[in-house]
Amino acid sequence: MMIMKAVKEDAQSILVIQKVSYIREAELYNNYEIAPLTETLDQIKEDFQKKVILKFTIEDKIIGSVRGHEKNGVCYVERLMVHPDAQKRGIGKQLMMELEKYFPTCARFDLYTGSLSFGNIRLYESIGYKSYKIEMIRENIEFVFMEKIN
Repeated sequence: MMIMKAVKEDAQSILVIQKVSYIREAELYNNYEIAPLTETLDQIKEDFQKKVILKFTIEDKIIGSVRGHEKNGVCYVERLMVHPDAQKRGIGKQLMMELEKYFPTCARFDLYTGSLSFGNIRLYESIGYKSYKIEMIRENIEFVFMEKIN
């Protein structure tokens, strides 16, 4: 098992994991047009230009990923995903902790997740994130915004 920075050649594998991982979210909200499911390979490749993308591998196979980028001292965390067959093993938590190490000068970490995604919310709370607002921003889904002060 290893967490490392992903490279552009990993984009296709990350997209496959993303589609498989986020289908449960789509089912939960009865909305299959959520951004992680409609994102294209080209869009993920663009993210490599401006974001840190980490991958979690087992025997050289990617089973999880997370993205982050810094703006004005805030790290915005995006697209935490773990293949459904590998969930509930602490991989998501490990990815989050490693991502935070890539942004040691950030005073704050910020993310959002669906308000019905109780497992995600529990995970983020377990590593120090606190909810600061709930808002409907897109896809007719209510999102919980969470932050962690560094």
